[in-house]
Amino acid sequence: MPDALLETRQLRKRFGGLVATDDVSVEILTGELHAVIGPNGAGKTTLVAQLAGEMQPDSGEILFACHDVTRLATAERVSLGLARSFQVTSVFREFSALDNVALAVQRSVGHSFHFWHAARREPALREPAEALLTELGLAARLHVPAGNLSHGEKRTLEIAMVLATKPRLVLLDEPLAGMGPEDSKRMVQTLAALKGKVTIVLIEHDMDAVFTLADRLTVLVYGRVIATGAPGDLRSNEAVRRAYLGDEAE
Repeated sequence: MPDALLETRQLRKRFGGLVATDDVSVEILTGELHAVIGPNGAGKTTLVAQLAGEMQPDSGEILFACHDVTRLATAERVSLGLARSFQVTSVFREFSALDNVALAVQRSVGHSFHFWHAARREPALREPAEALLTELGLAARLHVPAGNLSHGEKRTLEIAMVLATKPRLVLLDEPLAGMGPEDSKRMVQTLAALKGKVTIVLIEHDMDAVFTLADRLTVLVYGRVIATGAPGDLRSNEAVRRAYLGDEAE
């Protein structure tokens, strides 16, 4: 079995009387697509925020690539290869799709923002950006302003910007949120093509997509892990079915 790239040990976060993550211990294996699911209020968003460094746990540990990153800032985790996308798409609307990804490449290699207008024509930035967008199916949209892209295209663009940082692990928070059937289908195809190329932690409410994509699942209920395993095993897990799969998704 592959080694764990990301591991949490008894991660706990409380907001007043509410325990959002309750002794959460999870291993994310190198190269896998690991989905985290659970009903409303399960603690998924709080868990991802702690993994990304946007929120500090009250107790417990987070290990990434054999480093204790529990108290590291988000930027320090990104430098180690841990990156995330958000539920709400964040792109530079006035820039083209290509410029958005080239800017992400520029950030990843440490160039100064002061030289952006000259650097946007630099092949060392544009060529990897174009290659990423082509790989993700946006080759025909390279020069379209990001603000003019469809919702699904913007979500794909954001993933390209995350991948431009050359992460070892990507946290994807609801990448299918707000999509219609066709955009959802394309996003599932995009994520399927990324499997094995980068380790992915997926937070997603679309159970069809989750069971299509995930190598393993972790189920959270009231901040606690009630099960972790392969999709086929969890489909038949009565505790999981009672807690989540028969209820309305988050």
